[in-house]
Amino acid sequence: MTGLSGDDVRRTTKVEQMILNEIYTLNNGVTIPKLGLGTWMIDDEKSAQVVRDAVQIGYRHFDTAQAYGNEHGVGEGIRDCGVARDDLFVTSKLAAEIKSLAGAREAIDGSLRTMGLDMIDMMIIHSPQPWAEFRQGEHYFEGNLEAWRALEEALASGKLRAIGVSNFEQVDLDNILENGSVKPAVNQILAHVTNTPFKLIEHTTSKDVLVEAYSPIGHGEVLNNRELGTMAAKYGVGVPQLCIRYCLQLGLLPLPKTATPGHMRSNAAVDFTIDDADMEALKNAAPIKDYGEAGAFPVYGDNARSD
Repeated sequence: MTGLSGDDVRRTTKVEQMILNEIYTLNNGVTIPKLGLGTWMIDDEKSAQVVRDAVQIGYRHFDTAQAYGNEHGVGEGIRDCGVARDDLFVTSKLAAEIKSLAGAREAIDGSLRTMGLDMIDMMIIHSPQPWAEFRQGEHYFEGNLEAWRALEEALASGKLRAIGVSNFEQVDLDNILENGSVKPAVNQILAHVTNTPFKLIEHTTSKDVLVEAYSPIGHGEVLNNRELGTMAAKYGVGVPQLCIRYCLQLGLLPLPKTATPGHMRSNAAVDFTIDDADMEALKNAAPIKDYGEAGAFPVYGDNARSD
């Protein structure tokens, strides 16, 4: 990957910069950019340049995970992108299989070493269940509380600035809220046009927990939806931009993944408003029945769908 040319940088418009400069404030007072860059399935050796490209465009929020295998590259990009560390926000995630206090403590320190950072802005539990048992009935309440205790310790010691969860259903979130000492800052979940878990979003936000939306473009499957294409054309945008704007208007924090500078730019060009009638249509869009090859991943399986 060669990075951005001078012309590429100059094509970054004020419209793109608008959303990239907007923030949410988490329940502990920490601010977080409203749009982040997801890095799932970006190879470690490429991820540093992806981060550098995104920073040049104006991105300041990056999302990785132990399970992605690219913490090293993301950390390198954060360290040498030319922007002050305090101006960047990076999230990583505890591997879903870690459900013990000792294991979580070791993993948190491991991420710090791998990324080459003194502090990670936010760390979250990747899933309430190990991936091999995702949504199969067991909730691992005690194991998640042990992992949560390790995150609380790392927060108190300054290793982290915020802590949260991912893929947590209501009972999983309530377990942390009722038994932990620190409220989760976020619940990062699969949420996009055609698959928006409104009941979970409502419950999460009612607890003053921000909802982050991963795969806001449905892992690319929504691009095949003709109705969405027609609606996007009405606003003079592409389907990905329509889907990202939809998440933002729901008060969610979208995390579109891309390694392509052109897509980074267009994903940030969302300074338009979807009207009320179209928002209602998007809320009621027919669900995706098949995520294609991505259906092999637990979060896209039939048992992962939420209301």
